[in-house]
Amino acid sequence: MKEDTKKDSITNTDEKDVQIGTITDLDEGEVFLRDHGFSPAAVQGLMDDPRRNRALVRKVDLILLPLLAGTYVLQYIDKSALAYSAVFDLLPSTNMTSDQYSWLASIFYFAYLVAEYPWNIVAQKTRLAKVVSGNVVAWGAMLMITAACSSFTGMAICRFLLGVFEAPITPCFMMIVGMWYTRAQQPFRAGVFYSCNGLGAMLGGLLTFGIGQIKTIAVWKAIYLILGGITVCWGFVMLFLLPDDIIYAKRFKLEDKALLIGRGRLGRTGIINHQIKWYQIREALLDPQVWILFLFTLFNETVNGGVANFGKLIIKGVAHDPLSTVALGIPMGAFQICFILSGTYFASRFRDSRTIVMVVYLIPTIIGVSLMWRLSHDTHKVGVLFSYYIIGAYVCSLVLALQMPATNLGGYTKRSTGVALVFLAYCAGNIIGPHAFLAKEAPKYQTGCKVILACSCTQAALAVCLRLLLVRRNKQRDAMADAGQTEALSEMDELADLTDFENPNFRYVL
Repeated sequence: MKEDTKKDSITNTDEKDVQIGTITDLDEGEVFLRDHGFSPAAVQGLMDDPRRNRALVRKVDLILLPLLAGTYVLQYIDKSALAYSAVFDLLPSTNMTSDQYSWLASIFYFAYLVAEYPWNIVAQKTRLAKVVSGNVVAWGAMLMITAACSSFTGMAICRFLLGVFEAPITPCFMMIVGMWYTRAQQPFRAGVFYSCNGLGAMLGGLLTFGIGQIKTIAVWKAIYLILGGITVCWGFVMLFLLPDDIIYAKRFKLEDKALLIGRGRLGRTGIINHQIKWYQIREALLDPQVWILFLFTLFNETVNGGVANFGKLIIKGVAHDPLSTVALGIPMGAFQICFILSGTYFASRFRDSRTIVMVVYLIPTIIGVSLMWRLSHDTHKVGVLFSYYIIGAYVCSLVLALQMPATNLGGYTKRSTGVALVFLAYCAGNIIGPHAFLAKEAPKYQTGCKVILACSCTQAALAVCLRLLLVRRNKQRDAMADAGQTEALSEMDELADLTDFENPNFRYVL
């Protein structure tokens, strides 16, 4: 590998031992191809077979998407158990105030903030699927333990541990999608499992409505016990069925794995590398793209932190009784499914449209929060409910932002670091959001509405800035290539775990 074509990117641990003919800096997908005798021509032959490609994508969809989607349904329902319980008898049973309830919502994301990056490192160094599955079992058990709490202190401890165990799920899922699918296919697949937040909202509402009929024990305790038990069972299903990565997947033939690795090559982001590379972490920290996505996600989740935790209380101000409140919250999930699936479909269907979709799907949120803020909650109940339902469009923009680091960052360590940083913003926003909804302003929450409006408008500006940055980078690389200023990479370099800065052939998706 030519040292003058990189910016301090190769460290001593990345050296290639030419004498014994081994290469330690290769992406592990490329090592797999060499170890099993798949030449570039053989891999290209597999990729040129459209029927085999379609069949393989269907197989991956059938194996991965039900597991990711089912986990996301349960994650949303379990995370929302606090909000469902607050509609019933949680607050009086535990002697909690409204301010303490706000802190419970934030404590979950403090834990997420602390645990998310360490889990990311563990997942990269070990077996990703085992990390995910073990945490699903653990958070289900923690839900069941929560039913034994009788005070704010106990609830806070359980809520914190729930956040610790849920922390790796979404970042790992984004890395899984980035590993198994081409860049063009990634937005819609991420949208499929993320839209299950909406399905979770619908099923959670129906399930809670049924649990609300229980008279033998406190309803809030029944919610935690039943939801926790279901999640523990699902965690064991994940443990046996979710593959760790392409290389170790048991239900795929060698030719299928070679084809998946070849398809992953197209984006030049690499498949997997268990080696932590510190220069790639440094590069991620200095990349403006990462920080624009960080801020975009921070503002998006500030909106989410308020809406997710106080949405049911906003509806309660219109409905006035717990069961009606739960029932009227169900359409919000259906709206979210429509927003996420349609937006991610457009982003996958039309080339370089992701940042445009991110802006467009913020418009219903801006309109909805403006209506909810200005309409009378006494005389325009239908209008208030509809405005609440369309606010959820911002989630589509979030899905695309969360997928961007896995799509637009080369080098496995840089990519996982970028994903981790964006999810730090995800946590911080959810911590901030609930505190913009002041108890004295219920059920209108004027301050919360103003914060949502400001955050949504700022996000739109950030999405435009991101597009301009990536367009500029692509044009610079195209110009250098046309002028012959870009030195062609050797085969060895092309197969290495290069970052997007190191690889002149890398192009960013917009």
